[in-house]
Amino acid sequence: MEYVKNFDVRNQRNLTMLVDFYEVTMGNGYLESGVGDIITYFDMFFRRVPDDGGYCIMAGVQQLIEYLSSLKFTKDDIEYLRSKETFSEKFLDYLSNFKFSCDVWAIPEGNPVFPNEPLVSVKGPAIQAQFVETMVLLTINHQTLIATKANRISRAAEGRTVMEFGSRRAQGYDGAIYGARAAVLGGCNSTACSIAEEMFGIPAVGTMAHSWIQLFPSEYEAFKAWAEVYPNNCTLLVDTYNVLKSGLPNAIKVFNEVLKPRGLRPAGIRIDSGDITYLTKKCREILDAAGYEDAKIIISNSLDEFIIRDVISQGAKVDGFGVGERLITAKSEPVFGGVYKLVAVEGKDGKIIPKIKISENEEKITNPGFKKVYRIFSRQTDKAIADLITLNDEVIDESKPLEIFDPVFTWKKKKIKDYYVKEMLVKIFSNGSACYESPSVMDIKKIVKEETNKLWMEVLRFENPHEYYVDLSDKLWNLKQSLLHEYSDAYE
Repeated sequence: MEYVKNFDVRNQRNLTMLVDFYEVTMGNGYLESGVGDIITYFDMFFRRVPDDGGYCIMAGVQQLIEYLSSLKFTKDDIEYLRSKETFSEKFLDYLSNFKFSCDVWAIPEGNPVFPNEPLVSVKGPAIQAQFVETMVLLTINHQTLIATKANRISRAAEGRTVMEFGSRRAQGYDGAIYGARAAVLGGCNSTACSIAEEMFGIPAVGTMAHSWIQLFPSEYEAFKAWAEVYPNNCTLLVDTYNVLKSGLPNAIKVFNEVLKPRGLRPAGIRIDSGDITYLTKKCREILDAAGYEDAKIIISNSLDEFIIRDVISQGAKVDGFGVGERLITAKSEPVFGGVYKLVAVEGKDGKIIPKIKISENEEKITNPGFKKVYRIFSRQTDKAIADLITLNDEVIDESKPLEIFDPVFTWKKKKIKDYYVKEMLVKIFSNGSACYESPSVMDIKKIVKEETNKLWMEVLRFENPHEYYVDLSDKLWNLKQSLLHEYSDAYE
């Protein structure tokens, strides 16, 4: 895994114009109205964990950095916009000389994240901060969704190998490539997507399909040819015709005739259909009786965390899982509902003026102001207790007890002692220049394991997980309430 090509394919396409059209019309409007250079603050956050889970895994920051680092409008982009007969020449000239100058913060990849806390914060001129909305959401929403699903599946496997097999069922080739990245980051051991190894240094694996076996006059001859070509890593797909009556007997025959005389051991077998629990139990018995106790049994075919958990609980003899469509598309809930909202602007005096979005739906009321996110850990257990969203100028004194409270049911309070805190948002761009270097995917994978181990098991449950607390500081809560009352009074 040392080889990672300096892969330029990620930057061959200019994705600057991958925006919703209203971001361009608003930019033109901002400029023409004289407010384009007002410094704004936007937060990207989500409101609910997919699959009714207890947490999500942050992912996609590296691709966001790549996008923001190469923002530029080509002549073709300008001519396209001019052809719409919607935009002023002043605005088109602005885009022709565009230079990204925002500050951006993000929670680093691999960390568990929770509803309503900023995952990405953008500070910069209104035109620019608005313009990047689509790609902030697209990049973080997609990879966080897949990384979260992969982590659930990997935890269900209880330490067994999980391989991402979903490329051909992904939503387009970017879905396959960046889905593979997110899947391995989230907990999978490898991917079937070859280009993902070339781009990101994550292990690509794979052996044969049923077509290999069908191409030969017999299953035995197909297995024999494979073992002769790949004697050092021989895994045979045994369910083309009949697992127990044909596939496994022919596999063992080839192991005996081709590998054993050379002093080699088979890697294992793969089953892609049928009753997993029953077949793996029988195959394990037969392999062991033939002297191949070390041969692995790999299972694939429309798996997810619930099927994996069930077959393990039923005693299936499985060493690894190939998980495809239900992982790469997050089939059970394929939308990660991240949103991007204006939370503050700067006045001419540099003072931050908080902004709030109000709705009759309580969950859609935003948290105003330029903010920080602190994660609070117990010093005794090293487990995460809660996250606390504060205004940016607030500092938590770890030497003093900290009282937190539910931002909706404010009577629910907790006093915390003997704790430490960690600031979650890290600056990734300063005045338009990248100032953060992402870890490798395999290093982020380690971060995922380390940081999810700091969550209580109750938060990690698949069904009815304990709600992890994301609270507001007194100062932020009071600011939010004052704005709500201000607008309420204004519209009476």
